[in-house]
Amino acid sequence: MFSTLRPKIDTLLANPAGTTDDKLQTICDLLKDTVPYYDWVGFYFKNGDKDELKLGPYAGAPTDHVIIPFGKGICGQVAVSDQNFVVPDVQAQDNYIACSISVKAEIVVPLFVNGINIGQIDIDSDTPDPFTEADERFLEFVNERVAKLLTKG
Repeated sequence: MFSTLRPKIDTLLANPAGTTDDKLQTICDLLKDTVPYYDWVGFYFKNGDKDELKLGPYAGAPTDHVIIPFGKGICGQVAVSDQNFVVPDVQAQDNYIACSISVKAEIVVPLFVNGINIGQIDIDSDTPDPFTEADERFLEFVNERVAKLLTKG
């Protein structure tokens, strides 16, 4: 599945039409609609000079978590650690921000531009423990491609 998604991501990002947000929205929609256990897909970005993340394009149920302070929840922890964070069971996490009672698992992968963590892709799943190393590698690929888009302006 991921091998067929990679060229689609490249084609989508290479398209000269559309804004950056349009392209990120299309990625979110594509991943949510294609990967059966990706129930919410979104990008969070560092909010200016503040130590917080701000929600960008996403696909899935609306969320109240538009701003997340660094260190809070899984996304906030990734903003500080610069490391992927895979949560097989969100109920087992002390520092988890519940977005929906149906969410069972989460994966967050940081997005680096010129070596600086400027945001992340966040995936929630209603399926317990669905994420594998293949998900991590694929989402790293997505973020590498998005970083190239962001550095082009």
